[in-house]
Amino acid sequence: MMRLKYSFVPAFLAIAFAQTSALAPVVSKPVSRTIDLPAELLPFLSVSLHAKLPSYVERVLVDRGSMVKQGDLLVALSAPELKTQIAEAESKVQAAESDRRQAEAQLAAVQSTEERLKKAAETPGAVAGNELILAEKQVDATQELVRSRRQATSAAQSVVDARKELEAYLSITAPFDGVVTDRFAHPGALAGPGADTPLLVVQQVAHLRLVVPVPEEDVGGVAAGASVPFRVPAYPERKYTGTVARIAHALDPKTRTMPVELDVFNRDGSLAPGMYPTVSWPVRRSNPALFVPRTSVVTTTERTFVIRNQNGRAEWVDVKKGAADGDLIEVIGNLHAGDMVVRRGTDELREGAAIPH
Repeated sequence: MMRLKYSFVPAFLAIAFAQTSALAPVVSKPVSRTIDLPAELLPFLSVSLHAKLPSYVERVLVDRGSMVKQGDLLVALSAPELKTQIAEAESKVQAAESDRRQAEAQLAAVQSTEERLKKAAETPGAVAGNELILAEKQVDATQELVRSRRQATSAAQSVVDARKELEAYLSITAPFDGVVTDRFAHPGALAGPGADTPLLVVQQVAHLRLVVPVPEEDVGGVAAGASVPFRVPAYPERKYTGTVARIAHALDPKTRTMPVELDVFNRDGSLAPGMYPTVSWPVRRSNPALFVPRTSVVTTTERTFVIRNQNGRAEWVDVKKGAADGDLIEVIGNLHAGDMVVRRGTDELREGAAIPH
């Protein structure tokens, strides 16, 4: 009985090997693409305003949402004890002034006496010698008294000036142009430097910081001064732009990203601190990258590689995958532009095996 030999299996394997044997070149081309990155809008300036002296809230002239200009009075505080201290210090200044004027009048009198004695002493025997010496010593003593009274007056005035400088702290003013984003103060409330809760929070929102956490593999393309587009969920139809202004030059060890700040000018007020925009971040490389077909990259539990044609033999070359570009994918490894790799890689084509044609 004759046995029939079927050739279905060998034919199938031949087709498979024919498909895997097709080669494709390693292509070198520049990488320029954009990726969507989450970001956060922050105020360019933000300050929590506290009272610098123990005091009471007398008036609050603004509320949440109030637009303010630098120097505007926001909160008026009252400190009765400080007013009493200023009054006492001013009283001491007046007393010191009175003592100074009295000493200066006394000096004028003794100087006048000294002048008369000097003039009389020009006539021999008219004035005893010790009288002129005593007059001179009295002038010196009175001059010293005047100096001390003047110093006392200056010291008392310094106390008044210091108290009045403290009194200026009772007027809480806007440190910059911005908006009041939080208000915690109410008339009659006790305020002071030890309070945990501020009186107000003022933020500058006409100028914002857009903080973008750029992944480690993309930090090489960060360029200061570059204009970057972004969108916010509140206005999905609008496209905004920011300018790269500040680069951290250090990675966050937890996220392996580098914070990059963009300056955003919020001229129409549509943006607000706390928004989470989506940034179309440009990815640029200074050197061209190498690309192969996606199907050329083989990934197993142990390694990721492509199969290079080395004089007709299969050579496994370990690679790392990078950015995708259509049917191609970036690979990083010991490859060169123009190398030929198996278009449809598979770990069934063992290293060193002949590549079927």
